[in-house]
Amino acid sequence: MTRTDSVSEVTTDQAGAATSGRDRLVLAVLLTASFTLAVDFSILNVALPVIGAEVGFGLSDLQWIATAFALCAAGFTLLFGRVADIFGRRRMFLIGIALLGVSSLAGGLATNPAMLLTARAAQGLATAIVTPAALSLLTTSFPEGPRRERALGLNGALMAAGFTTGAILGGVVTDLLSWRWAFFINVVVAVAVLAVTPAVMTESRPDERPRLDLPGAITVTGGLLALVFGLTSAGEHGWGDPRAWGALLAGALLLLVFWNVEKRVAAPLVPVRIMRRRSVAWGNIAGALAFATETSLVFLLTLYLQEVLGFSPLTAGLSFAVLGLGTVLGGILGPKVIGRLGHPPRALALGMTVQAVATLVLVFLGHSQTWMPLLLVATFVGGVANLVAIVGFMVTATSGLPDEEQGLAAGLATMSQQVGITLGIPVMSAVVGAVVASRNAENADTILTAVRTAIGVNTALCVLTAIAVAIFLSAPRSRAVTAPVE
Repeated sequence: MTRTDSVSEVTTDQAGAATSGRDRLVLAVLLTASFTLAVDFSILNVALPVIGAEVGFGLSDLQWIATAFALCAAGFTLLFGRVADIFGRRRMFLIGIALLGVSSLAGGLATNPAMLLTARAAQGLATAIVTPAALSLLTTSFPEGPRRERALGLNGALMAAGFTTGAILGGVVTDLLSWRWAFFINVVVAVAVLAVTPAVMTESRPDERPRLDLPGAITVTGGLLALVFGLTSAGEHGWGDPRAWGALLAGALLLLVFWNVEKRVAAPLVPVRIMRRRSVAWGNIAGALAFATETSLVFLLTLYLQEVLGFSPLTAGLSFAVLGLGTVLGGILGPKVIGRLGHPPRALALGMTVQAVATLVLVFLGHSQTWMPLLLVATFVGGVANLVAIVGFMVTATSGLPDEEQGLAAGLATMSQQVGITLGIPVMSAVVGAVVASRNAENADTILTAVRTAIGVNTALCVLTAIAVAIFLSAPRSRAVTAPVE
């Protein structure tokens, strides 16, 4: 080896190390943001009664603390995913993080319901800005292949772990400090992310800035807001509630108008061609169901632990720590499963199949705490499988697209996630409510029967998702290529 070759090799190695170090910093910033936003979904759930007593919420109004967040998080995600493509992903990421910090400070200082609900809505809006921007920054920072799959796996693992961590952290913070620290923690994280991001992350946007599709933005945002409100109302008041059906019909009508608008405008918010890709359309449907089934299962098991076994909210929250470990392991294993199977939808179908089996086992839960080992093992296995499915979904829904459409793909994937999280609990709540109403009694036996029934429905959704993915996203058959005759 010549001296020139040696120097060249050393320089290349150093450059590779530097790039690797920068990539790790970028990944750390994006994962921190994703984890924090995931925690926000669930951190206040255990503390709701305490918040209501201190701030002045009536018992029937407590659910609006969660609903105000979910409405904005789901309703504006697709819009801001596209806005990030147009005006700059890093810029929108920083704006969203700043809004998260300010709104969290306001929430922690809230002294009346209006102030707290405004802060929660602003936190949801910050989530709608940051999540698609962070996901598109991640997919454009790491090229398609194993590196991106590992990054998406870690992102999915931390997001899913964040939901579980939020339930545990909310109980611990409320018991040891105050529920207000559930907000103040975000302020510290936001300041740290705002300080580091400009130094480690470059701007990402197209050279030519397309026009924003305003009619499309208005109709899709209005449609999603109406849809989420309708689903939430159905979960709270039952599927026969006129507000639920009215909002769902309005949402469906607005989304139909949105689809027709997109076929006519020159620069659509969601190009129709992208939704004709099976990987995007079916990948997002499967992703929404993956999030819906697992988050609603946590809701069902919370009912079981507290109403049947008599656990305290904090003890019930701590029982999901095993699920959190499973989700982290699933996020790590997801890219390896994709690499072994060679086709991301196969990992998605496999994950949903294993999740269905783990969920079905929970139908046998009984009145005694001796069933806890079964619950812990099943939720651990289900958590691993769900994250394998989610990593498969994220890779499927964002692969094969140019960089200029990554914000849109990330917005669609994030919207599927938010809608799935919001949709699952009302549906399972309606199943539980129907069983309880049919028995005309609200005791431990009735609640156990209702929870078992809903777990059966949850299992069926997992099975149907796995079948749909296997049918509509099957791997293309390799074609034999005949070498040309020379």
